[in-house]
Amino acid sequence: MRRGEAKELPDRVADRSAAVAVLGLGYVGLPLALTAAEKGFRTVGFDVSRRRVEELLSGRMGVKTAGEERLRKALESGLFRPTWEEAELREADVFVICVPTPLDRYRRPDLGYVRSAGEAAARALRPGVLVSLESTTYPGTTEEVLVPLLEKTGLVAGEDFEVCYSPEREDPGNPRYSTSNIPKVVGADTERGRRWATAFYSALVSEVVPVSSCKAAEATKILENVYRAVNISLVNELKVIYERMGIDIWEVIRAAATKPFGFQAFYPGPGMGGHCVPVDPFYLSHKAKSIGVSARFIELAGKINRDMPGYVVERLGEALAERGKELRGSRVLVLGLAYKPDVPDTRESPALAVMRKLKRLGARVEYYDPLVPEMPEEGGLRSPRRSVESVEGAGPFDAGILVTAHSSFDYEALYRALPLIVDTRNAFGRLGDPEGKVVKA
Repeated sequence: MRRGEAKELPDRVADRSAAVAVLGLGYVGLPLALTAAEKGFRTVGFDVSRRRVEELLSGRMGVKTAGEERLRKALESGLFRPTWEEAELREADVFVICVPTPLDRYRRPDLGYVRSAGEAAARALRPGVLVSLESTTYPGTTEEVLVPLLEKTGLVAGEDFEVCYSPEREDPGNPRYSTSNIPKVVGADTERGRRWATAFYSALVSEVVPVSSCKAAEATKILENVYRAVNISLVNELKVIYERMGIDIWEVIRAAATKPFGFQAFYPGPGMGGHCVPVDPFYLSHKAKSIGVSARFIELAGKINRDMPGYVVERLGEALAERGKELRGSRVLVLGLAYKPDVPDTRESPALAVMRKLKRLGARVEYYDPLVPEMPEEGGLRSPRRSVESVEGAGPFDAGILVTAHSSFDYEALYRALPLIVDTRNAFGRLGDPEGKVVKA
């Protein structure tokens, strides 16, 4: 008799005898693993990085999506065990794959991490378990990539074990939403798979939203991010047009947002950052090409948003020229290296693209971001290596570019310290600009 026939997964979930393995302990996997432990599940957190595991075992987060107090309590409870040892996966009843899905140098999907995690799960696979993929990817990945890896064991999906797709919806730095109170979409290709997935995630989160298939769940996540990417690109394009017409895009958005129906405000910026919005739409674009369809909106939105760092640098060059200076040789301070406010995450940050363009044009570039004191290796910049400790102490600068509007920034002090500010987030708008220092971009 198979284990699943003796006691089905929903029963093991209900009495907390089910063991959980989370593969990947980053911005998505770690909060999920801590939530599972807090809900009473024996939880193994697996990561191939020994350094990452040792960091967690010592009680240090590295990732700021969950507090170190949560980590400490989970470790002390004995229910959460970080490991780099694959053998620790063998007792798991639920495998949750939370690994990165980046693009390669040609902006094509790189599913190497998903395949590696799938192979690790396959080596520990046994009858009666559930495998859930949470990594954002194109519709069809679970069925076409993950399931064949798991079935190499001789076990059959939908018969011996179940597979589901449940897209992550983490928002790093958002104090209002966490893993447990964000509705969770789950999709599976069998009725039993949906039932098992719903039972498992219902034990972790306040609301589960079942859909008919893995593809439907994968498509849901892609829609969420394409929606944001297209609308952000729209306001970025309008920003450029309106600036040439002498119209303040921020004023226009504020006025339009007073309409109580039919409008949702999106805001312009220096480009898009983070793992999801700049990357995920191209997963769908890639899949569309494979079936002979052109994803024109997605491709155009991507181009507009990739052009934004160049537009910001162009605006700086124009503003310096109006003051009798050249960009080449000017000392420029980039304010905010992270891709969004109040997090230390620099993945796909437009600040990095702005800095690269400035350096290619001969500017002397430094940055200020207390949340990112050291330049990450993946930034692709040899210098500067570290953030300046204070703007006043590091001056004088010829100009600053506000890329990321951290709430910890002292905007009045920055305004006093810098002779020219290119503001991509309208963060200095409330100051009124009495000295005519601020240029919006």
